[in-house]
Amino acid sequence: MPPSQAHHAVVIGGGPAGLMAAETLVAAGVRVDLYDAMPSVGRKFLLAGKGGLNLTHAEPAPAFQSRYAERGPALQPMLDAFDATTLRAWCDGLGIATFVGSSGRIFPVDMKAAPLLRAWLHRLRDAGVRFHMRHTWRGWDADGALVFDHPDGVLTCQPDAVVLALGGGSWKRLGSTGAWVPWLGERGIAVAPLQASNCGFDVGWTPHFTEKFAGHPLKSIVIHWTDGAGVAHSRAGECMISANGIEGSLVYAISATLRDQINANGSVTIRLDLTPGKDADRVLAEVDHPRGSRSLASHLQSRVGLTGVKMGLLRELLEKPAFANPLALAGAIKSLPLTLTAVRPIDEAISSAGGVRFEGLDAGLMTQAVPGVFCAGEMLDWEAPTGGYLLTACFGTGRHAARGVLQWLDQKP
Repeated sequence: MPPSQAHHAVVIGGGPAGLMAAETLVAAGVRVDLYDAMPSVGRKFLLAGKGGLNLTHAEPAPAFQSRYAERGPALQPMLDAFDATTLRAWCDGLGIATFVGSSGRIFPVDMKAAPLLRAWLHRLRDAGVRFHMRHTWRGWDADGALVFDHPDGVLTCQPDAVVLALGGGSWKRLGSTGAWVPWLGERGIAVAPLQASNCGFDVGWTPHFTEKFAGHPLKSIVIHWTDGAGVAHSRAGECMISANGIEGSLVYAISATLRDQINANGSVTIRLDLTPGKDADRVLAEVDHPRGSRSLASHLQSRVGLTGVKMGLLRELLEKPAFANPLALAGAIKSLPLTLTAVRPIDEAISSAGGVRFEGLDAGLMTQAVPGVFCAGEMLDWEAPTGGYLLTACFGTGRHAARGVLQWLDQKP
């Protein structure tokens, strides 16, 4: 028998996980109050939709689950219960049509986050969810009550259950501050340290290179790297030169393994193939072709297609004698070593890794150390690349935590 209106649940955090938890709870007849420190909910969600809201991905379930690496098995029940088909039907129920792009990514037809969020909040308010903005959670008091700071003072409350959906540690200005980490630790809830994910890296460019090429895209390249287990990998795509180093979609996709190696070894060296459409023998032949009176830059542009930032990278990273050695120069064009020296700060990252460990949670995402406290979203210890995987897991864990609340309330004396 479902919990009745006599039961009261609090959701802390107004991102996708918190909103999904609130929706699931109120639909089951629970009184729901949602608290958020910001003036409005869904701020990071709206930012994610700025360039086109990538909701999820249509690839087969085994491939989809693999995007969550070692946390895939823990997340599988939540991903299966709120897969791409279910998510699209949920959007349709809000009056938001979706489509599958050529890459398999799924977007709203209008590509925007704001209409979806508006429709969702309207439905939540109509269902009875009460929203409390500018309420900053400060942990628990000595009696175990939740404590909130707000413009009019301090509020405490003791609901029957609470869902924490406070986000990770990236984009603090949008509400994900990570301030909750020590409070949960004090209550015996195991938390893995928060780290940057989907992030950029420092290189240490010379001032001349930074001034000339910061902000320039580095297109049509392949990155080769070796992971911590000694397995070689490669990935094609594009990224961007930043003032400090390198960032962008290709780098974000492999940032977890690069970050882990920097943590272990202090740095990591990747290799860039600047001409992936040409094999090594052809590049060597073109580089070795007599250039007559032409400059080396003109020669490489006409024979190999190297211009702009790619040529700048060669000059930045190669010793001068290599330019007079066709074998060394051709080898660098196909495998240019680039050493990454540090991970960019977590507040710059798209998302974060670390968080509440699954080992300290039950099957319903309730903390074993503090019964009645459930966790969802990015504050859980998982990470995934961009491409709809982040949002899907937030939706899925928010829904799953709320179902865990309902089951716990139903069994509670």
